[in-house]
Amino acid sequence: MKHILTDRALNREILRLSVPSILANLTVPLVGMVDTALAGHLQDDGGGSAVFIGGISVGAMLLNLLYWNFFFLRTGTGGLTAQAYGRESPKECAEIFIRGIALAAALSAFVLIFQRPLSKLGMLLVSSTPKVSELALRYFCVRIWAVPATVGLMVFRGWFVGMQDSMSSMWTDLIVNVTNIAASVLLTFGVAGWEGLGFDGIAAGTLVAQYTGLLWAILVCTIKYRSTFESVTRDDARELLKPGSLLPFLKMNGHLLGRSLCFTAIYMGYTIIASGFGDVLLACSSIMMQLLMIFSYFTDGFAYAGEALAGRFIGARDPLMLKRTVRYVFIWSMSIAVLFIGIYALTGRPMIQLFTSDGNVVEAGTRFLPWLMIMPPLGCAAFTWDGIYLGATAASSLFQSMALAMLGFFGVWFAWSWAGGASQTGDICLHVLLAAYFAHLVARTIWLSLRYRRAILSCVS
Repeated sequence: MKHILTDRALNREILRLSVPSILANLTVPLVGMVDTALAGHLQDDGGGSAVFIGGISVGAMLLNLLYWNFFFLRTGTGGLTAQAYGRESPKECAEIFIRGIALAAALSAFVLIFQRPLSKLGMLLVSSTPKVSELALRYFCVRIWAVPATVGLMVFRGWFVGMQDSMSSMWTDLIVNVTNIAASVLLTFGVAGWEGLGFDGIAAGTLVAQYTGLLWAILVCTIKYRSTFESVTRDDARELLKPGSLLPFLKMNGHLLGRSLCFTAIYMGYTIIASGFGDVLLACSSIMMQLLMIFSYFTDGFAYAGEALAGRFIGARDPLMLKRTVRYVFIWSMSIAVLFIGIYALTGRPMIQLFTSDGNVVEAGTRFLPWLMIMPPLGCAAFTWDGIYLGATAASSLFQSMALAMLGFFGVWFAWSWAGGASQTGDICLHVLLAAYFAHLVARTIWLSLRYRRAILSCVS
């Protein structure tokens, strides 16, 4: 069935799918900002807050080592569901969800069973100060118990996107993020005479928020999608969960898992390398990444719209609507890039001050602000292409792009190190690290642009 829409109608559809995601995403940087700000306003015995910011940064990195590896659950679920939706097959949509949630449960059990060796292995990769390492492990040991909810929500979010249901995805994210902010503040500093948990309260707030969001997502599926899941009988469900039935699903997601591993390596490498710069520059690197990601939460809304619509029109075998979707999604996304160049140029220093009251960190951080003004165009392009390719389930191209991005990132850093940079200290180290991050965006954008006709348009030719 063809879904012919006028340009105006298509743009309305893009906004219908993207605006709820953007509204929900507005709370995502707030969560990171609040966590970092809470840490930034705690004081250690020496009176500084850099060690707490570093503890949050390294602790989050340890968890991301796990969670980013499982992100294929969201990406694979979203693209497959969108294409099933385009084929108007509710039973297939339900089957995709069941496979995804079963795999999420198995992976969560594995992580919880092996959490201690996993945390020790992660810490072997970090060369932070003893105090930062101690705080990072404390953060990890609390938040790890949220893994079933966190991994399960990846499947729910992907499925909602594929079902063209941006509102359910929005409310799930809003509930998680608002609860996270409120719970973290209350559990860190206390309320009504209770002194709170201090640093441990930051992680405990996230734990509470993830399970709250999971319960909400289950409620949505139970009420809103009852008829969709009723199309799958118990015998069907048992067949879906047999190893032989899961194998094709796992094979399809193999490239997405490889992409996740490369993605994890880049962001893990960023934090690990920065952890050797000292507490102040480590705190700066963490704040720069938080600021750098703010624009992505806007452009991700259009990437999600691109994923949902690309998958839908590929499933419906509609090449005209697919091409128009790509064109208009990119127009919206690049508008975000231009907007954020101006925002970073005008408000960079005040934004850093929101994260910390430590004067040393603020003064150091302002010296790296120019990087925030050159990354949005490439970042927006890379993230938007990701959404289009995910909708097309063009997993091999996504893996290739991220493998090249990983080579670009580490290639820049190690080339500089081997050329004598390893003996350097001070700001130059973080400048080179940010240049390496910029190189990874270049590699992703170029490769996915070159592969567009063969990997995307060929799906409907």
